[in-house]
Amino acid sequence: MGQPTDHSLRTAWLARQLAIAEGLNPDECDTVCEASLLRWSGCTANASEFAELLGDDIAGREAMVAMRPGWADAMAAKGNIDDVIEPLARIHCEVSVEVARMLGLDNATQTTLWNILETYDGRGKLHRLPGDRVPLPVFIISVAGDLEIFTRVYGIERALVLIAKKGGASYPASLIDSVALLSEQWLRALDRTSPDEIEAALLTGGMRKATSPELIADVIDLKLPWMTGFSRAVAQISAVCCENAGLDKASQSRVYRAGLIHGIGSAAVPNAAYDDPSTRSASAWERFRLAPYWTLRAGRQIAALEREAEIASFVHERLDGSGYFRGATGKSIPMEARILGTVVAWVELRSERPWRKALSASEAVAQLMKEAKIGRFDPTIVEYVGSATLADRQPRRRRSNAIRLSLRETEVLHRISLGASNKEVARDLNLSPSTVRTHVESVFRKLECSTRAAAALKASSMGLLPSEPTDFVSKAISYRSGNSI
Repeated sequence: MGQPTDHSLRTAWLARQLAIAEGLNPDECDTVCEASLLRWSGCTANASEFAELLGDDIAGREAMVAMRPGWADAMAAKGNIDDVIEPLARIHCEVSVEVARMLGLDNATQTTLWNILETYDGRGKLHRLPGDRVPLPVFIISVAGDLEIFTRVYGIERALVLIAKKGGASYPASLIDSVALLSEQWLRALDRTSPDEIEAALLTGGMRKATSPELIADVIDLKLPWMTGFSRAVAQISAVCCENAGLDKASQSRVYRAGLIHGIGSAAVPNAAYDDPSTRSASAWERFRLAPYWTLRAGRQIAALEREAEIASFVHERLDGSGYFRGATGKSIPMEARILGTVVAWVELRSERPWRKALSASEAVAQLMKEAKIGRFDPTIVEYVGSATLADRQPRRRRSNAIRLSLRETEVLHRISLGASNKEVARDLNLSPSTVRTHVESVFRKLECSTRAAAALKASSMGLLPSEPTDFVSKAISYRSGNSI
């Protein structure tokens, strides 16, 4: 969304203060905290649609939430803004709700997220509910988010003017009184509060439950349609490589988790920067090179994954110093990071991209060996990757017993989760478009979803999608015990 890495934390803290000022009970305050933190959790899911609409999905959305002059021009050129935004809003809300459900948060938080884009005047971007039918936490979070963004962008005086103008439309005018009276006091207190103190203030009972790092991987991979399952594949293969290299169980688990989160920084890079590398502009390339830096910055905010974030930030470094973002060389790249970086390169070569076909396993290893000869990779680690990918071909992930998909439904789901249109799926599977549409509708019904992004997220978490590039199935070794965060 083009926001600093602490935006959601600060918004949640401010929203909690407003909730208390408005007399909400403790359970309602918990809902405000949880939904504030997850408010933008669907932002990766519709990034490709925003990129198509605005060109730069990050700068465009930053302009939108900051109400910068002319922010809506690109949308208006596509037609009625409400009609343009509605499908993107649905993706966002549905994925946010699914994330909350997977985290085990209660119905109040899920309901708030489902309505998070509603407005008090009934002209919200999804359901268009009248204000009295929208949960109050929605409006409290909306005001707090505006206060955090507007104050940072325009200063407190201009922020209060903008918020006042939205009173009665975006949120009830009654909330403006508390904001006008107390916002400066809140902001001064917030600036004096340490990150640990903020986290302690926001920690609800629901947030004390253990969280699977696989969920982080799946949300990361939603940003680019053709990345579904990529981070899981990297994690699984990397752990096996660590075992082959003789690293202990702690290292295997650490590298597995680093593989899951290595792509966090991609959320800070516009989708257009991931287009065909041969046509990538110099400015796009510079933003692309900063992805591992943002992985380090964002990952370090998760105490349980701080070491993993450090490892993950080395994934694009190369032994000869030709990598990024540090330009690290030789032994300055830790062994765990060398393994992870080699596996990321292998999985990329084995995965189809919009601008090229996937390489076979032997072709991918040969390509890495060629680069090892000129000093970019460690040839021994390349051999570990080759042996790991030829290991026992047993399915590692357990499929859910709750949902049964036919083989054809699974094939269709896999292809649409990678961004294929119904027509492309029909062509690939030699089916009619109407048959594919029937299968898609059946999959959505069984998964209780209405968007492809939510279906991909839910199916991945349930083991209904392969987490391997092409035909690879990783060695059946469990690295998940003790890996919750």
